[in-house]
Amino acid sequence: MPDEHLNTHISSAVVSVLPRYCDDVIHRLSVMPGVELHHRSSSKIVIVLEAPESAVIGARLAEIAAMDGVLSANMVFEHIESP
Repeated sequence: MPDEHLNTHISSAVVSVLPRYCDDVIHRLSVMPGVELHHRSSSKIVIVLEAPESAVIGARLAEIAAMDGVLSANMVFEHIESP
């Protein structure tokens, strides 16, 4: 059985924002560890998150959801990559 601690969890999420906060949220997301930006519109941002366990991704999504100007941060997909 593979060691669970060696797995990599990869998730995509959509972050809905108030348009006037979009640039600020983009900046804050761009400096977060394990977060990559893949698309943006005036009110939606698509991100990919990577972490050693799903709890880390859940905590990161909660942190993003609590940012000023963010209406929601919802996971769309999760994949677990095993060594």
